[in-house]
Amino acid sequence: MVIYLSLAAILGDSVNYALGKYLGKEVFLKRHWVREENIEKTKDFFERHGGKTIIIARFVPVIRSFAPFVAGIGRMNYVRFLTFNIIGAIFWTASMLTLGYYFGAIPFVKNNLSIMIIAIIIISWIPILWTWIKNKK
Repeated sequence: MVIYLSLAAILGDSVNYALGKYLGKEVFLKRHWVREENIEKTKDFFERHGGKTIIIARFVPVIRSFAPFVAGIGRMNYVRFLTFNIIGAIFWTASMLTLGYYFGAIPFVKNNLSIMIIAIIIISWIPILWTWIKNKK
């Protein structure tokens, strides 16, 4: 199961990267959503921090959907992207399946699954909100 789910995650992020690389820059520039200088900053960021960003983003909802796309826009080297994509996908899939298996066996969780799902979603947003609030000040 880990193999198939990891492959799905790898392929999904690879497609997302390709969309960012071949369509993202042109779409954003034509619609004036971003400036060329910000795309250059993105490229620099992914040259320095791209690997850890791809792995860590797997564990952060919403960010997980944008990181590969932005890596494509920033022209992160694809071999490097793919390497970290594979590492992140395997680690994420294995850890989530393991956590789900053991966490789901707890009677309290079984009896309150909806509440637990909402709690997990809220908890996963805390680092994003914390960073946003910190940067606003």
